[in-house]
Amino acid sequence: MDPLILISILGGLVLILLVVGAPMKPVRFIGNIAVKFIVGALMLFFVNAFGTLIDFHIPINGVTAAVSGILGIPGVVLLVLVKQFIV
Repeated sequence: MDPLILISILGGLVLILLVVGAPMKPVRFIGNIAVKFIVGALMLFFVNAFGTLIDFHIPINGVTAAVSGILGIPGVVLLVLVKQFIV
């Protein structure tokens, strides 16, 4: 699927949820989890952007985005420590 179409569909869904609201609890829960995954991926993106200076890279995938999104900054620090000392 073309990325532009996918982004347009997701943007439309977000706009509909903002206008109509999400009265159902499961929809809000899934929305909160999705936002946390996106924030986690953004945090990893910035770690990778600054990590290029010292040749450091953490892959951005579902698991690493979930860890960094749900745990926040400590999750990112945990991923960096795992990358440095274990891998």
